[in-house]
Amino acid sequence: MGDTPAVLIGYGQFIQTIVDFTIIAFAIFVAVKAINSLKRKAEEAPTAPPEPSKDLVLLAEIRDLLKERK
Repeated sequence: MGDTPAVLIGYGQFIQTIVDFTIIAFAIFVAVKAINSLKRKAEEAPTAPPEPSKDLVLLAEIRDLLKERK
């Protein structure tokens, strides 16, 4: 039969695997949270409104001229 026991319970290795998983999961969570925070800051940056197209400028001028006419 030999020197090995009949039943071997490896609870130490199981606990070590759980601890490793928890550390890795926490590190990934912090990294994703930091990336999302940086993306939000980039989206919230104030941007100047785009200039109106030539068509809109002409239409605004026509509207103003029509208002003055009345």
